[in-house]
Amino acid sequence: MSYSSVYLEPLIEISEIITIHYFEYGCDFSFPGEAHDFWEFLCVDKGEIEVLAGQRHHILTRGDIIFHEPDEFHGLTANHRIAPNLVVIAFRCDSPAMNSFRKRIFATDQQEREFLAKIIAEAKAVFRDPLDDPYQTHMTKKEDAPTGALQIIKLYLELMLLHQLRRLGRQGPVSAKEEVIRRKQDAREYHQVISYLDKHLSCQLTLEQIARETMMGRSRLQQLIRRYHDCGVIDLFARLKIERARQLIRENRMNFTEISDVLGYSSIHYFSRQFKKLTGMTPSEYSSSIKGIAEGNQLR
Repeated sequence: MSYSSVYLEPLIEISEIITIHYFEYGCDFSFPGEAHDFWEFLCVDKGEIEVLAGQRHHILTRGDIIFHEPDEFHGLTANHRIAPNLVVIAFRCDSPAMNSFRKRIFATDQQEREFLAKIIAEAKAVFRDPLDDPYQTHMTKKEDAPTGALQIIKLYLELMLLHQLRRLGRQGPVSAKEEVIRRKQDAREYHQVISYLDKHLSCQLTLEQIARETMMGRSRLQQLIRRYHDCGVIDLFARLKIERARQLIRENRMNFTEISDVLGYSSIHYFSRQFKKLTGMTPSEYSSSIKGIAEGNQLR
């Protein structure tokens, strides 16, 4: 028999990994920006971030990914409300298929997030440097790094990009203008919901009430809040109540019964159970804790 081979021409081929980072930023972090001659993408794992790309500002939330092409100036700013967790990976790739990622923002799917998680896990195993330094420009390989770890990172990254290319092909092109419009609408609706919840912390709200008063469908409301906070609307409302309770305890102007009444709890006992469930401490334990005292001093 006569055999013939098939030449495996790569559609996407990564030639170098520059940096791999997983950052847990504070809600007030700001990076003024930079430009460099290689590709970089940023994916939001938690929270929200404002990204500058060229002359455009974009609001990204959980699961969103943005690509910065070589020599594009880019920076980022947290919104002073939600502390974001970000994956940032910089690499060199001269493949023409990378043109599909120029000025692109889109939501990652579960498969792509799994690829990113595997890249982060391999990077922790192979590099000596911590992955949470935003100013790190050079990564040093461990002497005892697992066999083939760098190639595995390269393959996972290429697989993720190929997977994204397939999805983009199925969905058809979405313009940057359309993405900006959608994100602005999401941000507007999100802040509308948060404002409503903040104004009604003394109430006992249902999902139906919140949806009706904010003029949103229940599924849209749940989807929006889950995207920003990875929890349901009622769970978020419970968290906001406890955050307000912690602030009132630190201000030391009300006793626990008064705080319970102000926040609409049916009894002081239920308030205490909810407080411990979400903070790990009872109200009195929080009040006397070092953390509570330190946070109270910050208010003065």
